[in-house]
Amino acid sequence: MEAAQVPVDLLHWVLAILPIVALLVFLVPLRWRAPEAGPMAMFTAAIVAVLAFRTPWDTLAVASAKGVWDAVFILYVIWPALLLYQITKQAGAYDALRQGIAKFSRNDLFIILALAWVFASFLQGIAGFGAPVAVVVPLLITVGVKPIHAVAMGVLAHAWARFFGTLGVGWLALLRVANVEDVVRAAYESALLILIPTYLGGLLVVWLYGKGPAVRHAWPLVLILGTILGVGQLLAALISPELSTFLAAAVALLALYPLSRWKKYGEPIPIQEIPERPGMMETRASEQKEMAPVMSLSMSFLPYVVLTVVTLGVLLIPAINEVMRQLQIGLPFPAVQTGFGIQNAAVARYAPITVFTHPGMMLLITSIIVWLVYSAGGYYRAWAQRHTPESIWSALLVDAVPASVPVIAFLVTSRILDHSGQVLTLAYGIAAASPPLVYAGIASVIGALGAFMTSSSTASCVLFGAVQSSVAQLHGMSRETIIAAQAAGSAYGNAIAPANVVLGTSIAGVKGQEGAVLRITMPWTVLVAVLTGAATIALVVFAR
Repeated sequence: MEAAQVPVDLLHWVLAILPIVALLVFLVPLRWRAPEAGPMAMFTAAIVAVLAFRTPWDTLAVASAKGVWDAVFILYVIWPALLLYQITKQAGAYDALRQGIAKFSRNDLFIILALAWVFASFLQGIAGFGAPVAVVVPLLITVGVKPIHAVAMGVLAHAWARFFGTLGVGWLALLRVANVEDVVRAAYESALLILIPTYLGGLLVVWLYGKGPAVRHAWPLVLILGTILGVGQLLAALISPELSTFLAAAVALLALYPLSRWKKYGEPIPIQEIPERPGMMETRASEQKEMAPVMSLSMSFLPYVVLTVVTLGVLLIPAINEVMRQLQIGLPFPAVQTGFGIQNAAVARYAPITVFTHPGMMLLITSIIVWLVYSAGGYYRAWAQRHTPESIWSALLVDAVPASVPVIAFLVTSRILDHSGQVLTLAYGIAAASPPLVYAGIASVIGALGAFMTSSSTASCVLFGAVQSSVAQLHGMSRETIIAAQAAGSAYGNAIAPANVVLGTSIAGVKGQEGAVLRITMPWTVLVAVLTGAATIALVVFAR
């Protein structure tokens, strides 16, 4: 533990966790809005860093600047995603999509599972970085899901896909920082532990729809889709971890059609079978009185088809990818340290953004193409004849500006916790007070903590991967198993990551309701953490 160079006594541990506790208290019981809670947590972290962790002002300034740059990475997704949302909305595509989906399957629960669980996971497999939330949450609302439930489903159901998703970026990052000897075993055990949030993600969606009766109705569907997603990822990870999530989600997406032909999931659910449906705003009965949509169902799917084609074309065609990856923008930062000896080396380009292969660029290109097609088709004029027209740009500013403030605050807080040594105090303090099996049980929680702070499985693995590997070696446990726990935690922890929740509430039009979303996702996260901890202990014991 000496290598940590930070105090691990109880007082410093409590102070280190104070900003995180403060953020949760502000958001959940006090029900503050994220733009208010985020800056308060940031100031708390800064005060603790200066007063208790001997952090000089120049270190604090560098950490804050890095946090702002990290936020640019996420805002590059939020702004184009909101732009695509407005371009699609103002053309009447969501109305057409909602009415068209109702004809595809008349079973609300089937549609919600298909969107929140399968389609979001597919998007995470190829794009990630907030794109699944930005795309799926509006779709859930169009089919009748309450905005708060839509955000909770949109953030949580695809969390399992976070680690191996985005063509394995989290996996590749973890291999760079952790000393993994048996790569195949690490991939296998990571996918094995991720089975837990995979199945439970689908189950929570069903539970939110209609609680126990809904579970009884949909458990065969959850079992089938969960097996295709989770077990499919596990098998593919043995061969190609980078493609495992994408391949599993693609198969699940294709399986939706034959499953929709199953009478049980193609027809409306009898009211006596699920009498209460708290996850829905209204039944489909009123839709029969609506005017015909301004466009066809296939045309309303245009944004998602274009997004998939653009993303796959850029990421999987070597010639295009090589050219597009040439432009990288990163900021230089000087070396800084703290009074406890925590050092951050100088970097010529910190966290460079590959401008043209970033998911934000995929969303921006998609937005331009969709706008051109919808404009040429006259859909904006047709929709404006039925509804009061709204400026795309003014609507974008109304949604995007309030969403940007808390994202910046959260990521500045994360960098301050990292550069001041508070993160290491938390991790090493837990390790110092935990016998080997106890540490195995909470290893995934550390990964979840990283995801909570950074809203990224990749960042969590970079932040804690080396620490987890070192502690596993100190305790004489399998590094691969503890690394697998880190991987699982970095995935399911995104269900409570404030920046992810803010993205969802902004797109759903319920800014300020982040606490309400966390009151849904937090208990699920705790349950997944407990089960993942138990499974990790079993793997450690079995390895002996």
